[in-house]
Amino acid sequence: MDLAALFPSGAHRFHLTLRRVAPGDFFGPQDTSGALLRERVRWIEADAARYAAGRSDAARVVDEFLELAAGWGPGCDAAARSVAATSGAAARLAAIGGAFEPDILLLRRGADGEFRLAAGALCFPTGWALEEKLGLTLDEIHGVVPGLNAALAGTIRQFLDRLRPGSAYLRDNWGISAHADLNQHPFRGLSGPQAPVDLGRLWLRVEHQALVALPRAGGVLFGIRIANHRLDRLTGETAVLLREGLREMPEELAAYKRLTGVRAELIRRLT
Repeated sequence: MDLAALFPSGAHRFHLTLRRVAPGDFFGPQDTSGALLRERVRWIEADAARYAAGRSDAARVVDEFLELAAGWGPGCDAAARSVAATSGAAARLAAIGGAFEPDILLLRRGADGEFRLAAGALCFPTGWALEEKLGLTLDEIHGVVPGLNAALAGTIRQFLDRLRPGSAYLRDNWGISAHADLNQHPFRGLSGPQAPVDLGRLWLRVEHQALVALPRAGGVLFGIRIANHRLDRLTGETAVLLREGLREMPEELAAYKRLTGVRAELIRRLT
């Protein structure tokens, strides 16, 4: 994607800009080396309960995800079939984590109409823990992000209510990381960006996100792919717009993103 599109010009605002693609284009294999899946398997084998977990009511959304994925092209079909041959809820979620390149999160709508996180295979989290979010509503999950619910909670709810099967709807989110590690689970204790700023040791960490309806189970599939871009390699419009995005970011959001101590220097250095 064009990285400049991550940064709308003008005053800071949360936005839900979506584009539609075939699900197989996002969830299908993209890494021909196999390194991405090997890393996913390594983390799951190290601690399956930390990276692949679900509630007791997750079976329907898991099953529907696998059934749909089997129709998304040869790569997805092979992954779905390998998982389907696995028995046991915990083992099946672990198998999902090692068979699909994106992180997989599955939401299910409850009797109160709220979508809750029912299950996931999250090997490459950006500073949050799957085991702490299971069973929470979207508003509760997003509540830690300053200003997000006030700006977008209603819009997100309307979008999910109207989400129709057959397509994946893509959006992107970004932050700045002091580490290129894909797995940034809180238990690892990775530090945030610190002064003095070295653009060669900081990364623009982009979450490419996809949403797919699971209509029969009353759920939503949420996929995440991580891409890292070293800051000293950003040029032209992308660097300028990132600088302006940092300048316009509210103080409380910068603090949440662990940027308070480096934001002013980043604004000076990005050209």
